[in-house]
Amino acid sequence: MSSPRVASPAVVTKRLQDLVARGYRFVHRTDAEGRVLSVLGIRPHHTVVDVVCLNAEDDVVATRVPGGEVDVLEPAKVLWRRDGDARTVLEDLLALPDSAEAPEGRPVAGCWIRTESGRATWVAAQN
Repeated sequence: MSSPRVASPAVVTKRLQDLVARGYRFVHRTDAEGRVLSVLGIRPHHTVVDVVCLNAEDDVVATRVPGGEVDVLEPAKVLWRRDGDARTVLEDLLALPDSAEAPEGRPVAGCWIRTESGRATWVAAQN
């Protein structure tokens, strides 16, 4: 059994900076006491929404979902998904085609992201 690749903090930081440069906005999901549960990177663009959830260095999940999904954190339809360590998942996410189109999709203006109990943040598209 192979162990997950452990990337240096500098490599993961660079990949996160690459996501910010591509237009990802980051929000923190917290519990009722304000403790950070995960860090979410969200990028609504074209007819899709790309989401990356960083739970820990070795527990990262990235998805691409159609722009019409009501809840992009628990989507009914997923167009692409990766999970694993931060370096691998972030590199795979950055390798996705930028001009993505969902089948039968309409341009997306943005999406709501639940950040804590009863609260949400609007993340606008940057096409």
